[in-house]
Amino acid sequence: MTDGDSKSPRPFAVFAFAGLAATAGWIGWRRRQSPRTNQLSGSTLLPGRALITGASSGIGEAYARRLAAEGYDLTLVARREDRLRALAAELSAAHGIAAEVLAADLARRADIDRVANHIQAMPDLVLLINNAGFGTRGDFAEAELDRQIDMINVHIIATVSLTHAALPGLTARGRGAIINVSSVAAFFPSPGGTTYSATKVYLNNFSEALNSELAGTGISVQALCPGFTYSEFHDTPEYADFSRDQIPAALWMTAEQVVGESLAALGNGHVIIVPGKAYQGLVLTANSPFGGTIRRAARAVRRRFGE
Repeated sequence: MTDGDSKSPRPFAVFAFAGLAATAGWIGWRRRQSPRTNQLSGSTLLPGRALITGASSGIGEAYARRLAAEGYDLTLVARREDRLRALAAELSAAHGIAAEVLAADLARRADIDRVANHIQAMPDLVLLINNAGFGTRGDFAEAELDRQIDMINVHIIATVSLTHAALPGLTARGRGAIINVSSVAAFFPSPGGTTYSATKVYLNNFSEALNSELAGTGISVQALCPGFTYSEFHDTPEYADFSRDQIPAALWMTAEQVVGESLAALGNGHVIIVPGKAYQGLVLTANSPFGGTIRRAARAVRRRFGE
């Protein structure tokens, strides 16, 4: 989801309304949920290894901590090798699991191929989490093209390549799951984040189609669509003038909350998972008679800050 402008009351008034509408939306959402079979609590995935990209902080780190506590061995992928090694050592000592580190920049095709080759050689992979990602700000025509291409590589090319590398082994073992971390921004294409929201739309469609193809194989696919999440996402120079206080507290979630909802929904038959009642209400309301207003507010928010 995109960041807001504290000087623009109209978008936040709309978000406040949407928050109230979320209760009704949540009821409808829950009624459409099938009975949950949490694969983490059973034997569908365990024992095995999870590979997590973007694992050095935020949602990726939260996945690593939660899965280590559940007994999964880990392969941690990110650019910052020192952060990965510290996390791997901590989780190995705390939970007695095996954690390996694979430093890679998934904006580079050579690094994508190296990680894909590593995945193909893994005999115990049961969970692939394509989490690596970043955001930019500014109109597409004025944005640095190389940065946009990097985003496409990280969000799409890496996800497709690593998923393709993982599927033969998962299929042979007849069990496993793939989680593609998308964004609620996929439901609100808007100025200021053209490439970002477009890549997230791709991840949602890719995940839904792939999940259909894998029906009956024992492998499930999830597209996780979080909104504002406390992480290092906004701690880059591009967001130097951004303050988290400019976003209503009700719209923020912790990485642990996001990961908890993702893993709780894994294997429940639903591909698109939107964490948080407020965001579920927003997504549902986007297709209601109030949808035009909600989308205009989201565009105004993106125009100011991006995600």
